[in-house]
Parts: sequence; C-alpha cells; structure tokens
Amino acid sequence: MTAEEEKTIRLLETRTRQLILKFMQLKEENEELLNELVKKDTELQEVKKQVQLLEANYSNLKMAKMLEIGDTDIAAAKLRISRLVRDVDKCIALLKAMGPES
Repeated sequence: MTAEEEKTIRLLETRTRQLILKFMQLKEENEELLNELVKKDTELQEVKKQVQLLEANYSNLKMAKMLEIGDTDIAAAKLRISRLVRDVDKCIALLKAMGPES
C-alpha cells in the first residue's frame, strides 16, 4: 500500500468516526426532543381538560344566574317597561298634536 492510499484510508477512518459522533449527538438530541414533545403533549391534554372544566363551570354559573332572577327582578323589569311604554305614548301624543304640518 502506498503512502497516498494510507493517507486516504486514515482520512476515511477519521471522517467515519466524525460521522458516527455526529450521528450519536443527533440521536441524543432527537431523544431529548421526543421526550420534550411527549411532555408538552401531556401538558396540552391537562390544559384542555382544565378548559373543558372551566367551560362547564361557566355554563353552570350562567344557568344559576339565570335561575337566580327573583320576583323582585321581574317586577322591576315590568315597571321599567311600563315607564318606557308611557314615554313612547307621550311622544306619540305630542307628534299627533303637532299635526301633519311639520
């Protein structure tokens, strides 16, 4: 074997070792990233469960608030509507009194 061939073989061996080292580094990084992905997926599932629970609680709270309306609230609403109707009636009467000339 000539010196040039030996040099080429050593260069090939060196580059092969470098490739193996790089492969091992990338393989380790890939495993770390996969572990992180699994962790993030787990966190995401937990957050989704929390969102569902909060949405259910919010719906229940809205329903309870709607059922909480008592007789006093209904009476106050009726009174307010009556006042509004009287105001509208007064406006209509004023418009009629002004006549068609305006």
